[in-house]
This record gives sequence, C-alpha cells and structure tokens, in this order.
Amino acid sequence: MGSGVPQIFEQVEAAGLSVGAVSPMNTENRLRSPAYFIPDPWTRTPTDGSGWSRRLWTAISQAVNDNSSGRITAGSAFALACGLLRFAQPRHYDLYLSLLRRSRGAPWRKALFLDLFLHDLHVRLYGRHRPNFSTLFLNAGAHIQHHYFFNGKLDRPVAQRNPAWYIDPSADPIAEMLQVYDAILGDYLRLPDASLLVATGLTQVPYERVTFYYRLKDHAAFLRMLGIRHVRVLPRMTRDFVIEFADAADAASAQRSLSALRFAHDGELLFAEIDNRGDSLFVTLTYPNEIEASALVEGAAAPFLLAGHVVFVAIKNGMHAAHGYVCGVGEVTPYLPAEGDHVKELNRTLQRFFALVPGAAE
Repeated sequence: MGSGVPQIFEQVEAAGLSVGAVSPMNTENRLRSPAYFIPDPWTRTPTDGSGWSRRLWTAISQAVNDNSSGRITAGSAFALACGLLRFAQPRHYDLYLSLLRRSRGAPWRKALFLDLFLHDLHVRLYGRHRPNFSTLFLNAGAHIQHHYFFNGKLDRPVAQRNPAWYIDPSADPIAEMLQVYDAILGDYLRLPDASLLVATGLTQVPYERVTFYYRLKDHAAFLRMLGIRHVRVLPRMTRDFVIEFADAADAASAQRSLSALRFAHDGELLFAEIDNRGDSLFVTLTYPNEIEASALVEGAAAPFLLAGHVVFVAIKNGMHAAHGYVCGVGEVTPYLPAEGDHVKELNRTLQRFFALVPGAAE
C-alpha cells in the first residue's frame, strides 16, 4: 500500500483491456474504470463505486475485522443477507445452509461461508461484465491451516494436538476446506473459453510449539492510552496493524515506545516485530503465550494489565513455508513459471499472457 509501484491491474488496463477484482490481497484500486473492484477486508481503498460493491465491502470488512470478538452489526448482517439473495448460486444453497447451521462454536465454517460467497459474487460479476482479466483472493484455507492444522487427519506427535476446549477433537476443518474449495474450483473449470490460473502465495507446515494468537480490541484506543501520536491505525489480518504518522520523527518515537513493552512475569516483548517504513509502522503482536487476567505489562509510563485490551484469536497450528504451487488451464498454460521459480514470476506470466512484454502471446 502506498508504494507507487505499478500493479499488474493497472498495467493490464493501460494496454486497453478490462479488469475486475474481488478481494485482491493488499491491492490499491488505481484503475480508471474497473469492471468491478471490491477490496480485501483489510485494505482501505475505493471500490468500483457501485452501490453493491460499497455495501458489501463495508459489511465484509466489519465482519472480518471484528471476527475475533464474534461481533457482526445488524447493518452488516442485513447487507450480507441481501448480497446472498442477489449473488449466491442456487447450486450452493445446500452448502451455505450446512455451513451456517453448523457454524456455532466452529468459526472455520464462517470463513468457508465467506469464501464461498466471495466466489459466487466473483462468478456473477465475471459473467455479467466478462473482463479480460479477473482475480479472486480467498483466505479461509490459510486461516484454517493457521488455526486448525493439528485437527487434520494426519499422523503427528501427541504434542501437536489442539485441546478439546479449543475445538472438538472429532472435527476436521482441513477436510471441510477441501470440500468447499473443490466445489469452487469445479465452477471455474466449467466456465467456457476461460484461461484459469490458480496459485498459492505460500504453503504451510505444522507449527512446532503451542502459540497463542491475540488481537488488540481497539487499536486506536490502545495507542491513545500509551500517549502515542498518530494519524490513523489500520488493522490487518489477525495480529498485524499499520500505524500512520505525520512524520518520521513521530514514527520513530512510537517505535521506541512499543518496543519497550514487555511482560513483567517472563520478560517477553509484546511487539517483537516492528517494521519502520519511514512515516508508518507495520506492527505484529508477537507475544506467544496465554495472556491471563493478571498479566502485567511494563515499559510504559505506568504498568498496566493487558487482558482487557486484547481478544483471544486462536492457537497457532500452521506456519508459512517458502514453497508454493501454481497450475493453469487453457491458453495461459505455456506462460506458467518454471519449477522452482520465485512467486514473483507470476507477474511475468501475466505480463507475457497479456502481451505486455516481449515474447508475449500473439
């Protein structure tokens, strides 16, 4: 965000082609006239301007960013219900009902419900506008691996088991994820005359130790409590957030303040990962242990109890691995990256396919 580096979206549009996107991860909308553009839930950038896109992005963003506390507003629920009536494919009605009916105490099914809806929304918009280039980003698979990898039916050490209070030992979110994604991929494979590119950014492997994930309840209020001057704070996925400042001096001062926070009982830092980007900070709440009611944080002007400022998200099960996968169907196939190439080569695949560089498609 904010780097100014050309994105593939506007490069394709500049070549005279039409572009559509649903939930493109960390992508700014710099398109002059998108066929459709609905940002991901964590990125504040304009939609394509249509009423449906504005309403659905607002509802999805609220539901996703408040997911840890289990809160969805009446307005968001109404917008999503209307969106389902308008965009859900009838062939998926039974799957929606199954996920919704069994979602109580099973948050992974809410994530799969959302991915299925984003897919149906994308298919409907694609069918209506038929852009030359259209993208969809889905996150439930990564979310489920992060939080429930240990419940997959795989052989692993006893230490790699989730406690029964966290998830029913008989549940297998990995299998459920594969069933929903199988339905989604089946829809795309049935599209006539479409070239399909399916890619993972990263894969995941089981984590080596029990790690607790927490998220700040109110990021701005937390910064105010610490006396940190800032322009705005942007929550990102799970533990991450971006703080924007008036200048680099304020950013540096905030970095010193946040870096000083550690727990009194074990000396662990609260924010061990802070990326200073000049006039902004990318911060991760890295504390890996259970935060009890008596957990005291030191390093601020006065020690404070943290429990009231955070909400439990999950026990980390999966961690990112550097190996990813890509496959293609149709005319894009000859331009796929070679085995062992870096994920950045996907950009060149698209540039060549859309004849943006030498050696491109005719």
